[in-house]
Amino acid sequence: MPSVLKNFDSWKKFLGERVVQAEKAGMKEDTISQLAYEIGEFLDEKVDPQNSSNRALKELWDVGNEEERRVIARLMVKLAKSNV
Repeated sequence: MPSVLKNFDSWKKFLGERVVQAEKAGMKEDTISQLAYEIGEFLDEKVDPQNSSNRALKELWDVGNEEERRVIARLMVKLAKSNV
């Protein structure tokens, strides 16, 4: 996955493909958003952003409270789906 993180467009496409797969497998939107939130938490703690777009998302994540981070996660799911 690290090479996917270097290019924001690749990252959005990668996420979008995973969201579509999850929907086809019967996952509900709330479950997908929860997973996106958990992935965001993991990335925030473990991965150094590889480009300016990911860095901006990390900075927004860092200043947000839990509710705001959940909104960011839901928006990333929507953005990802629009890039498939």
